Amino acid sequence: MSEQYRYDVEILHLLVSPAHAYFGRARDGAADVATLDAELAEVVEGKGIVGDRFFGKAAHMDAAVTLFAVESLEAIAAELGAGPFDPLLPRRNLVLRGAELVPLIGHEFTLETAGGSVTFHAGRHAHPCAWMDAVLAPGAHKAMRGRGGLRCRPTTSGTLARGPAVLVSPVPLDAARAGQQSLLRPNRLP
Repeated sequence: MSEQYRYDVEILHLLVSPAHAYFGRARDGAADVATLDAELAEVVEGKGIVGDRFFGKAAHMDAAVTLFAVESLEAIAAELGAGPFDPLLPRRNLVLRGAELVPLIGHEFTLETAGGSVTFHAGRHAHPCAWMDAVLAPGAHKAMRGRGGLRCRPTTSGTLARGPAVLVSPVPLDAARAGQQSLLRPNRLP
């Protein structure tokens, strides 16, 4: 990274789940799967979070770890007149506070925590599934589009800890925009 910007953020949740909970029809209900809100999560370069459903899966190598700004969930709840929502229900791996995420698409960034640091490549939006209408509130699927988080590939290995962290970014970010919807993909570097 040439120029670096450092932002104080907080990792509120580190979700690790060995299986998918949302598949099939929402009316049939979510699968009863073990979900851990971990204090620490071991991340392996190119593979994801050890013990997670996407770890080492070829189809998910470029998107093995999902990040989500809790401010998005709070904005969605306010817009729908619902909530507050459980931040684990969208099933994103890292739930952050204080991080605008969309400008990171196409870039590498680092999360530094008390447990260690990990660098990620932010590949694309983490699009919501129709299940959000069932597990959050009617209209949540549409409201979550453009602010459902990021799908990332870890480019280094390390351990992340829940709690205060620093997000090191190659692009300027604005925490005040963390909950705003962005349907446009930011410009990528050539």
